[in-house]
Amino acid sequence: QVQLVESGGGLVQAGGSLRLSCAASERTFSTYAMMNWFRQAPGKEREFVAGASWSGVRTYYADSVKGRFTISRDSAKNTVYLQMNSLKPEDTAVYYCAAVSSITTRTSGVDYWGKGTLVTVSS
Repeated sequence: QVQLVESGGGLVQAGGSLRLSCAASERTFSTYAMMNWFRQAPGKEREFVAGASWSGVRTYYADSVKGRFTISRDSAKNTVYLQMNSLKPEDTAVYYCAAVSSITTRTSGVDYWGKGTLVTVSS
């Protein structure tokens, strides 16, 4: 089993920045096709935010965050990051990282979930 631990969430004003980290308990590089970030706001469905393949330079972003968020990886540290800039109140949610065995942005394709880190953006 893989344990994923998110960190870096907090309270930030609109327009500010945060960087989230997701550390895996064991090597995910070469084991999983990609690592994704999802988020879920109260009363809403969990949605895809960003994803990155371990083996290549492929990255994927939801339209709502494209140009503001950047996903990156450090295979040596078994860690994936989400740099969030120009944050908006609409970005407020619990952010989850996920290990995925195939290239997908769907929640149904997730093999392992982290427990999440809360990001709150005030106006």
